[in-house]
Amino acid sequence: MKAAVYDLVGGPEVFRYEEVAEPQLRKGGVLIDVAFIGIQGGDLLHRQGGVLATTPHIVGYQCSGIIREVGDGVADFVKGQPVVATMAYGSHAEVVSVATASVWALPDGVSLQQGAGVPIEFGTAHDCLFEFGRLQAGESVLIQAGAGGVGLAAIQLAKAAGATVFATASSDDRLARLKDYGLDYAINYVQVDTAHTIMEITEGKGVNLVVDPVGGKTLEASIASLAYRGRVSYVGNAGREPQPPQIGGLMGKNAEIHGVFLGAEMAMNGGRTHPMISALLDRVASGDLTVVTDKVFHLAEAADAHRYIESRQAFGRVLMKP
Repeated sequence: MKAAVYDLVGGPEVFRYEEVAEPQLRKGGVLIDVAFIGIQGGDLLHRQGGVLATTPHIVGYQCSGIIREVGDGVADFVKGQPVVATMAYGSHAEVVSVATASVWALPDGVSLQQGAGVPIEFGTAHDCLFEFGRLQAGESVLIQAGAGGVGLAAIQLAKAAGATVFATASSDDRLARLKDYGLDYAINYVQVDTAHTIMEITEGKGVNLVVDPVGGKTLEASIASLAYRGRVSYVGNAGREPQPPQIGGLMGKNAEIHGVFLGAEMAMNGGRTHPMISALLDRVASGDLTVVTDKVFHLAEAADAHRYIESRQAFGRVLMKP
């Protein structure tokens, strides 16, 4: 099979597109012919400095596709079934081998392209908002990096739950587009100070919850934007700032911060997260939630796809197709 591989971590230029051995079918698992690869922020971070589980290494946490073969002990999936799957690595390839605990059947009405943008994006957003963020109807929430995959998911989920939604992005054009997905207040963080703007709009009260996938100085702004006893769901370090953020501002507000990592929750509490993601797929099928795709690259263009995401121009998910 063909895959995007690398031997050394680094910039997007480390990728090579070449023939590699197909993965083996495992007991209790399935082989999937990949249709779409949903590139995650973690894929970029792993390519930049993660541990190589194999040499050459195939990075990637999520993909959709068609089941080619089912392993011994598998009763819930069949050959030819459209699914989406998550994994520790390996999605940047034509074929993946995955345990069924990390596989979801795509319901009628959800395409393979849509499915490739659901489990990690919407599952992460849901945990940030509700499981750890404890968001309630009538509260306010700030979504940092609102035009990203998790950001767009969080905006939709928060609005549907009855929250007032603030979000940041680096361009007025992308902020204007977010209005279609439930955004109430748009903040261009390049032009204005986020925390100052939040306090102006809320008359000094701040927001009840912040979803922050950026970290660094942005996390400091998130804390400064909080209301008394507010909460932060800290879900990533997309800003890649080497200096750790100062979080002392939490104390004066008796505020709290939760680190959120869906992968750990899936491993420790799969009995909760698997049906949660199934329910999110059903909401996509019903039209209650929308999966937004910005661009689709060919797998051979993995370096260009990663560069495009790192340019921070994307609105929604960037996918690849073998």
